[in-house]
Amino acid sequence: MLPLLLELIPTLALGLAIGMRWPLLPGALAQPLVRFGIPLSVAALLLRSGLNRDFLQAGALALLLIAALMLLLQRWPRLLPSGVLQLGAVTGNTTYFGIPVALALLPPQALGAAIAYDLAGTLLSWTLGPRLVAAAGQGRRSFRRDLGQSPATHGFLLAFVLQLTPWQAPLAALLWWPARLVLLLALLLVGMRLGVMLNQGEIQPGFNWRPLAPALLFKMLLLPLLFAILGRLLALPAGVADALVLQAAAPTAISVLLMAEAEGEGVNAAAGLVLISTAMALITVPLWWWLLS
Repeated sequence: MLPLLLELIPTLALGLAIGMRWPLLPGALAQPLVRFGIPLSVAALLLRSGLNRDFLQAGALALLLIAALMLLLQRWPRLLPSGVLQLGAVTGNTTYFGIPVALALLPPQALGAAIAYDLAGTLLSWTLGPRLVAAAGQGRRSFRRDLGQSPATHGFLLAFVLQLTPWQAPLAALLWWPARLVLLLALLLVGMRLGVMLNQGEIQPGFNWRPLAPALLFKMLLLPLLFAILGRLLALPAGVADALVLQAAAPTAISVLLMAEAEGEGVNAAAGLVLISTAMALITVPLWWWLLS
């Protein structure tokens, strides 16, 4: 656990400082990282863990539970009255935060389950997500564009092709350490994006965080708990169950803020969810790992 904290806290803090000092730098770093770095790292992790039954099982379970919760929250708006809160309560920053955490804590065989969760979350974010944030019927266009551009999707397709070749094992070994470096840069990018948010005043002075409390509690505590309970009830392998819980414990996805900005709805709430949940994750993720252990 100490190595994880020594990796998370300094990297996020450094990214925060860089983002506040050079707000244009995250945009310049994000493009090559998303286009080349993350897909290669995801492919390397999948080659090492394998595209197997655990991968399919984890993806199916994440898809069903997250979709059910999205629909339930939409039909029962008393607890979370806005679409931004509903989406932020179930959508996690799994690519840039959750997968680096899984890489630090889980055995290589369990990394496929973490990536399967990420793919399921991406799929649902860009199909049901826009419908939650705003009533405008743009979900189909956003889904096709953003799922197609998702680094997890590109990495999955690359791993699928490479796994059919006779070079799977040497490629997995060759890409292992570059993959770790890329995911460290992804964590740095999260900190930089938070620094830009603070620098540009996306969190207004006097911001009231109390209306966000139910969504934060749902995201950081209840959602991982639901996956932990399901993992026990379904007798999932320990690595798969742990991967699902840790991914569910990831902070609110930055994509929620992007959707809110695009629709002009709940931008402050989305920014607050991303910022506060990321800070909370530095405490809750180690807590969940301690409970799982």
